[in-house]
Amino acid sequence: MSVSVKVPDELYQKAVEIANEQHVSVDEVFASAFIEQLSAWERLQQRAARGSREKFLAVMDKVPDVESDDYDRR
Repeated sequence: MSVSVKVPDELYQKAVEIANEQHVSVDEVFASAFIEQLSAWERLQQRAARGSREKFLAVMDKVPDVESDDYDRR
């Protein structure tokens, strides 16, 4: 399968540099980056599936209910 994707020139030039350094095609650089991003997304989904609202709320209950310091405000 072939897919065309528009990317900013700066990103494409970075991919060209990486491809030249690694002696691979630019297509391989983008495919590798895409595969890595998909893997990261899958890991995030797996971690999210292990979580629960109850566990989150239990942890939040341990946070002190105090005003933040001046240096920690916007």
